Amino acid sequence: MFLRLASLFPILALLPISEARPASYAVWAADSGIARGQGNGLANGLPTVSYEHGEFQWGLRLLYELTGNKTYFNYIQAGVDNIVFPNGTIHGDYNFTAFSQDPVRTGPTFIYLYQETGQAKYKTAADTFRSQLNGQPRTAQGQFWHKLMYFNQGWLDGIYMGEVFYTAYTNAFDAHNTTAWADITTQFKLMFDNTIQLPGASNNTGLMYHGYDFSHTAVWASPDRGHSPEVWDRALGWYAMALVDVLEMAPPNSGALKSTLLRILNVLAPRIRDAADPASGVWWLVITQPGRALNYFESSGAAMYIYALLKGVRLRYIEDRDGSIVKAMKKAYNYAVENWVVDNGDGTMSWKNTVQVGSLSTTGDFDYYVSQVVDLNDLKGLAAFLLASLEFEKLDS
Repeated sequence: MFLRLASLFPILALLPISEARPASYAVWAADSGIARGQGNGLANGLPTVSYEHGEFQWGLRLLYELTGNKTYFNYIQAGVDNIVFPNGTIHGDYNFTAFSQDPVRTGPTFIYLYQETGQAKYKTAADTFRSQLNGQPRTAQGQFWHKLMYFNQGWLDGIYMGEVFYTAYTNAFDAHNTTAWADITTQFKLMFDNTIQLPGASNNTGLMYHGYDFSHTAVWASPDRGHSPEVWDRALGWYAMALVDVLEMAPPNSGALKSTLLRILNVLAPRIRDAADPASGVWWLVITQPGRALNYFESSGAAMYIYALLKGVRLRYIEDRDGSIVKAMKKAYNYAVENWVVDNGDGTMSWKNTVQVGSLSTTGDFDYYVSQVVDLNDLKGLAAFLLASLEFEKLDS
């Protein structure tokens, strides 16, 4: 059933009445990104195969399915057509031999367009990413390396980039492949087991470090499992979103995938809730260093948590018997719209406080994370806010 915007007005009662509010922040975020030409398969006019475009397209698809507004579908298709030739070749800056999981995040859009249009080029493009995963380098335990250049390293980011596509592809084209379902389960479980903070850890939140080096050769690798030093908010956000998105797609015959992800999600959800700053309700960029000088409240990770936890509760993946998780996400969402949404006065909004990048290519320490540029209208954050708003607007609707 298509969403009637009028039905969203009860949602506004959950927000502080300091100024007029749009009927839908999800629509506003999507339309603003489209007006700026974001997520359209291009960067400076040249084709780019970008995970953040895949993230934005995921939100546009959900919004299209909710509203029936064909503008969103057409924008998705035009964006993918900018990076896929008519014969199905993925072009632009995609390099198969780099074995980077990042561009693979556009793959779910290829699958969706193939299912909606029947055009073979989209299936051919999806097959290319599936072939990449077949050859993706792995640790001795079986974890995909984040990229070929990052020897023996698994990053939380990579779970969102690779496993959402891996699940979508297996579900659509290879649903009886028990080996694939077991492999997807392994990717999530190995990442959790090797990066979860253990009791007695310094600055312990019980959450997950940004990544780990199975070979223990990276400068930041700890003696304990080779994990990185800090919990970086957006890395955990990628992983949290992957949990709920994969849970939603996984069919009953996916073996231990659902039970494994449900267990992990219900460990993480209350810990994410409890790691929020008590006053603001949102999260520090470096969650393991709350209140430290130069640390700040970062917007993309917060939006990802709101999306993942509200979706998890809505679909009954997360136990929230006392309502405290939903209450905490409402508080965080209120902070987001009050502090990170900017009305540009021309019908569009801007989104503040998204850190441009976070990597384990150097030191992976606190000083590294807080030294990175903070962007206005960074698509990683805007797309996450679109997703968070879609879930928030389903509350009480």
